[in-house]
Amino acid sequence: MSPSTSPRFFTEREVARHSTKDSCWVLLGTRVYDVTAFLRMHPGGEALIRSRAGKDLTQVMEGPPHRHSPNARRWLEQYYIGELDRESGAEEVQTLRVRRKASEEAEEKSAEKTSKVEDEDENSPYKLCSSVDLDKDLVDWRKPLAWQVGNLREKYDAWVHQPVDKPIRLFGNPFMEAATKTSWYWVPIVWLPIVFYLSWHCYTTLAQGNTRIELTSDFSIPIPKHVFPVLFMIGWFLWTFIEYCIHRFVFHMKPPAHNYYLITLHFLLHGQHHKSPYDGSRLVFPPGLASIVVGLFYMSLCKTLPETISVSVFVGGLGGYVVYDMIHYYLHYGSPKRGSYLYSLKAYHVKHHFEHQRSGFGITTTFWDHPFNTVIPDEKF
Repeated sequence: MSPSTSPRFFTEREVARHSTKDSCWVLLGTRVYDVTAFLRMHPGGEALIRSRAGKDLTQVMEGPPHRHSPNARRWLEQYYIGELDRESGAEEVQTLRVRRKASEEAEEKSAEKTSKVEDEDENSPYKLCSSVDLDKDLVDWRKPLAWQVGNLREKYDAWVHQPVDKPIRLFGNPFMEAATKTSWYWVPIVWLPIVFYLSWHCYTTLAQGNTRIELTSDFSIPIPKHVFPVLFMIGWFLWTFIEYCIHRFVFHMKPPAHNYYLITLHFLLHGQHHKSPYDGSRLVFPPGLASIVVGLFYMSLCKTLPETISVSVFVGGLGGYVVYDMIHYYLHYGSPKRGSYLYSLKAYHVKHHFEHQRSGFGITTTFWDHPFNTVIPDEKF
């Protein structure tokens, strides 16, 4: 709801009726929020919100068990739909509906006075978002963002770490825009056949018994086929370290405030994901971009290890990457079972997005956050 329009009013009975997965409303004091679109995204799971539907979340937002961050509170405001009229009883419902209808008519008249973007598609998702207050927001969401963010300079870091539930358009050119989007299923479609083929190739090659590691000119160690799973897991473990380093040192570099191009590059690589963390088309690596990292990983191993061994380690790392991208997508859109490993990972990753952007860089595991001292601290009350 635009801050310039009059709020709608609801009775407690009306709010209480919206407690299903198709329509879920909650209260924060007297403010009413329709959080239906957020059910799948909530780190605590859909059932947790539905159990509190129609109720006041003031105490819940403060915690325990979890104190919601300022970013989480800003996020909630995107779902604001009106105010609770506590003084209205059942006999005043009709009067309340009249007031609401008058409010809606006033909104329609106000909207007619607002200039429309003529070239915007009628079914575009950008029209489904709540209107942007251009006096407060630092960019124009009706235009491509890629060439705007560099002008934010010293304001960029704070702006990009205030997430919103709005789709992002990076480029005006439709082909360039399409190239930045990847559906999650393309990751297994492109990479899993390579993982399966190279795994079979390495195992059958090792089974021939000709693979050896030469320690000296007179001494070498044979590598039997049952060592392949060990080499595969070593590659997977190496990937978790690469994953951590890329996320921390590349994706979370802090571009200089005066450098337009580095700010733009950061936004294209990862900043857009933090600004709009639930943009489902930008949660996994495009295969073209991923192939650069995959190729560098492969060449590094081939220069340091014998051929079959290097490929065995490489295929484990490639498998780890596929799992990484799938887990990352699931952490944003899945609803893991409470108490499970993925449930704790989802809560950890959401904290990284909403509150601790300078820590919590592990995605598939929090292992590397410990030696590098970037573990997200436990909350204390």
